Amino acid sequence: QVQLVESGGGLVQAGGSLRLSCAASERTFRNYAMGWFRQAPGKEREFVATIKWSGGGAYYANSVKGRFTISGDNAKNTVYLQMNSLKPEDTAIYFCAAVERLGVSVLDQYAYDYWGQGTQVTISS
Repeated sequence: QVQLVESGGGLVQAGGSLRLSCAASERTFRNYAMGWFRQAPGKEREFVATIKWSGGGAYYANSVKGRFTISGDNAKNTVYLQMNSLKPEDTAIYFCAAVERLGVSVLDQYAYDYWGQGTQVTISS
């Protein structure tokens, strides 16, 4: 069973930056896309960003465009999320996810097959 392990969460002041990392436990794990979702207290889990390995392309939620950047290494099954200009409303548990099947909607959390345990990101005002 493939495991996704996140790291890099923490507490920063508004306007600061954090970089999240996620690595799959198996280097030979082949997946279509890897991405990030987040869940704030009392809210539904929401899409943040994702990257498609085949054909390329990165996708972002409107709320993070221009502030967050997703990148990764397909060969290493590793994905990163650089978060700049952080706001208190970015406070949430951030989850890494991966999808194996080709052609699914990478914006849809229900398309993802594997999930990490989550890492807490807290932004103070």
